[in-house]
Amino acid sequence: MVGRNVLEHSEIGDFEILAPRSNELDLRDFDAVTSYLNTHRPDMLIHAAGKVGGIQANMREPVSFLMDNLDMGRNIVWAAHEVGIKRLINLGSSCMYPRNHSEPLREEMVLKGELEPTNEGYALAKVVTARLCEYIMREDASYQYKTLIPCNIYGRHDKFDPAHSHLVPAIIHKVHQAKQSGQETVEIWGDGTARREFMYAGDLADAVVRAVRNFDSLPGYMNVGLGHDHTINEYYQAAADVMGYTGEFVHDLSKPVGMARKLVSVERQLAWGWKAQHGLREGIEKTYSYYLKEHQQ
Repeated sequence: MVGRNVLEHSEIGDFEILAPRSNELDLRDFDAVTSYLNTHRPDMLIHAAGKVGGIQANMREPVSFLMDNLDMGRNIVWAAHEVGIKRLINLGSSCMYPRNHSEPLREEMVLKGELEPTNEGYALAKVVTARLCEYIMREDASYQYKTLIPCNIYGRHDKFDPAHSHLVPAIIHKVHQAKQSGQETVEIWGDGTARREFMYAGDLADAVVRAVRNFDSLPGYMNVGLGHDHTINEYYQAAADVMGYTGEFVHDLSKPVGMARKLVSVERQLAWGWKAQHGLREGIEKTYSYYLKEHQQ
């Protein structure tokens, strides 16, 4: 999703882009990655690949979420180093931060506490990749391998299948299905008061493009987020408002909900000179439009 949104950015035509899909280049194969980079010798790498999914997928497949993401991260970063590519932007995840912090999560808090168990494997892989980037820079400052840590993302090219989706696309799918079938209620896991920060993927793409243009001033670690969050109930209501769904929401208190809150600090990001442009309703409207076009044929 992130890579495709970067490729759709209005300024991407200013660059010559190589964007191999997984069926062209398996990032879990170190020799294949090294060969590809040796052949093409890019000026900069953006590591936006990953095996991603929502809480159900992470709980169901912890081995592959750890191993696939660990292999991809290690291979792309170390192959870049071995080939001699000096600039790299690694995309981490706010899952790298300790669980159960009510205050905004600052970049220096990575590895300062217990990870959220429901997506620990994915988080560990992202932490290791970010640390590898940091260690390479520590040993040789001519290599500048920097990590952006986005908050939760939703938008165009998202996964809407409930078995694999994150919160916002899952909500869009559920509420749409309820409206289409005339259901009077939609179920919410937990009491809906947990808070989440979800940013429209087009905004993350904008931050990535700005990072390419302003790479030298980019910090080694930097959150990319909104600086504010919403309750789960508010995400459901926003989706209902966009779609015109007038049913009621019911809560299943037996279901897992993950962390009570996960909000990133945007102090470093604002000091660098960037902020997101899309509000929640606008982001959901654009995502729902994509969903209708691509998934409801």
